[in-house]
Amino acid sequence: MKRFALMFLVVCLVLTSAAAFAATKSIKLAHLNPQQPFEVATAAMTAVFKSMVEAESNGSIKVDIFPAGQLGNERETMEQVKLGVVQSYIASAGGMAAFYPLYSIVDIPFAVPNYDIAWKVYDGPFGQHLAKEIEAKTGFKVLGYGEAGGFFQLSNNTRAIRTVADMKGLKMRTMTLPSHQNLMKAYGAAATPVAWAEVYTALQTGVVDGQHNPIPIVLTGKLFEVQKYLTLTNHLYSSYCWVMNKDFYEKLDEKERGIVDAAARTAIIAGRGLNRIIESSEKGLPALIAAGMEINTPTPEALQEFREVGRAAAMEFIKETYKDEGVALAQMYLDAIEQAIKEGK
Repeated sequence: MKRFALMFLVVCLVLTSAAAFAATKSIKLAHLNPQQPFEVATAAMTAVFKSMVEAESNGSIKVDIFPAGQLGNERETMEQVKLGVVQSYIASAGGMAAFYPLYSIVDIPFAVPNYDIAWKVYDGPFGQHLAKEIEAKTGFKVLGYGEAGGFFQLSNNTRAIRTVADMKGLKMRTMTLPSHQNLMKAYGAAATPVAWAEVYTALQTGVVDGQHNPIPIVLTGKLFEVQKYLTLTNHLYSSYCWVMNKDFYEKLDEKERGIVDAAARTAIIAGRGLNRIIESSEKGLPALIAAGMEINTPTPEALQEFREVGRAAAMEFIKETYKDEGVALAQMYLDAIEQAIKEGK
């Protein structure tokens, strides 16, 4: 009887253990950048998300992080999210636009005046509307909008850029994002799409002369090693679109969805905070100056020309490319910015 009781206990323990294992849900979370949470916003986001989800779920949800494009390029990784092979991905604007082209309408130059307004717009009704549109058109569940480094600046190896005329003839790297390519062409540059993994080499070998990205991204990619001139224009504010496999999300119970949602919101705030720390500390511009970059700031008159040329080109591009639907969404975006400005006064 004792032997039978012992065997029965062992079987029960095995079955209980197996049931517990089966109940554990796993989230494969990917992003394109190095897993350096104190240096890279997407790394900080994933680290915070993993910590919060695993702690709040008492380990019933496990998060595995796959950084630096380990699972493939953006399109490949997002396809894996659609198939449910990967559960979640933090997509760049270019990555999202490949599946939802209208994401490009947020790339209206000089539309966003500061970070406070940007966050209010993306976290508010406009961001919620955009998320519903993305879900309806692509099937992705949107967890929120991270910050892709902040405001974009111009860099190149040929000459200091102080006016629109200085852009003429430069080979400027862009994402595979038509709106960015259109902007560079409007400024007189030759827009050259290059995958992020190849940008450093392309700049180093002269395949392209320059690029545009926020300061934290210039630092993350060590682009200061292969770029001489940096011009502070703040011409675009770009976001990451954090997506999750919709079926996976909907199979979570109500409590688990609440945990995931709260962790994503907190992680996004952490990523934004890290970008501000980098920009406002010796890790930002001082580090680029120490590395040998020449920093230039256009005059107010020159910035006005950048603004007028860029805005006109962007609005015409939206009208021609995305027709009435794009124009309506762009106007909703601009109205949301204007509303946020009014509320802040």
